Amino acid sequence: MRHSSIAAIISLLFLVSGCSRPDDRMYPIGPSVKADLVVFFKSDATDDQIYTFAKETIADPTDRGYRIVIGSRARVDRPADEWSDLDIVFFTTNPEYYLSKADWLEIIGNPLLTFVQNTPTGGQRERRVLFDSGLDVDFTIVSNAEAISLVRFLRVHSRFPQLLKLLPKTKSRKIMQEITDFAGIIHRGMRVLIDKDGVAVHLPLLNNDSFSCVPRKPSQTEFLGVLNEFWYLAILMTKKLRQGKLWTASRIGNCSMKQLLLQMLEWHARATNNWDYDTWHSGSFVEHWADPRAVTALSNAFARYNQQDIKNSLSATLDTFQWLAIETAEQLHFQYPAVVDQRVIGLLTTVRFRGI
Repeated sequence: MRHSSIAAIISLLFLVSGCSRPDDRMYPIGPSVKADLVVFFKSDATDDQIYTFAKETIADPTDRGYRIVIGSRARVDRPADEWSDLDIVFFTTNPEYYLSKADWLEIIGNPLLTFVQNTPTGGQRERRVLFDSGLDVDFTIVSNAEAISLVRFLRVHSRFPQLLKLLPKTKSRKIMQEITDFAGIIHRGMRVLIDKDGVAVHLPLLNNDSFSCVPRKPSQTEFLGVLNEFWYLAILMTKKLRQGKLWTASRIGNCSMKQLLLQMLEWHARATNNWDYDTWHSGSFVEHWADPRAVTALSNAFARYNQQDIKNSLSATLDTFQWLAIETAEQLHFQYPAVVDQRVIGLLTTVRFRGI
C-alpha cells in the first residue's frame, strides 16, 4: 500500500470520542432483507426518526453505502435524553449529492433549517438539520471508497501491526491519532442502521489495544506550553480590557482561555485518578468528572458583557487554573515554574489596576 493511500485512509469523520461498548445484537427488518444488509438497533431504541430513516433508505436501490449512528443517541453510558441531537455518519457512493442538495431530507421529515459546514475534526463535511419536530441531526457525509480503504487498512494492520514503522514518525503518529479518534467514536456507542457492502462488520477491528482512546500523558514541554499560552492570553486580555475592547477581551476570556482551562481540568482529573479516567470530550459532563472544587469555581469564571465582570472572571479563572496546574505538575512529577507564575501575576496586577 502506498504512503499516500494510507494517509487518505484516515481522512474520515470525527464527531465525538470516548470508550464504552454498544449493544451488538442484530434485528433484521423488512420483507426483502438479504444477507449483505444488516440493521443493528439497541434493544431499548425508541427513536421514530431513526426507524423512518432506516426504512426509507433501505428502499433506495440506487445508493450502495452504509450509515451508522454515533454520539448520545447510541451511547450506553450516559445515554441520550429528549434534548440530545442525532449524529449520523453517512457513507455513500455519491457524497456530493447529499452535500449540495437538501431535497432528500424530506424523505425523513420536514426540515426547518439546514446548512453545510466542516466537521470539527477529520476534514470532512457535514449537513446539519433541524427538523420541524425540534430534532437536530448532524449528517456527516463521507465517500464509501474512504470507508472501504479504512477497512482494508485495519485488516492489514491486524496482520502486520508493525507496518506503520515503515512510515516517517510524524506521519505514522498522525495516522494512529486519527484512527484512535475514530475508534473512540465507535467505542462510545454505535448503531449500524444499514450496511449494504458489509463494511461495518469489520469495525470491531478498532477494538485493538493499539487504537486505545486514552490520550497519552503530556510531556513537560507540552505542559509548559499550555501554561505559557494561558498566561500570555491573560495579559493580552487585560490589555484589551484597558483599551476598552470588551468584545475582544470577553472572547479571549470566555473562549480561548477556557479551552486551556479545560485541558488542565482534563489533565488534573486523569493525573489525580487513573490516566484512563473518562473525561469525555469538549467539556461534556464536566460537572461529573472534574474536581468538585473546580466545578464550583466555574460559576465565577465566565463573564457577562461588562468591564467589571470580565475583570472578576479573569481573577477566578487565573486562581482555578493555578491550583489545577500546581497539583497536576506534582502528580506528573513536573517542575512547576513558580518564578514565572509570580512574575506574570505581578504584570497583571500592574496592568489591571492602572485606571480600570
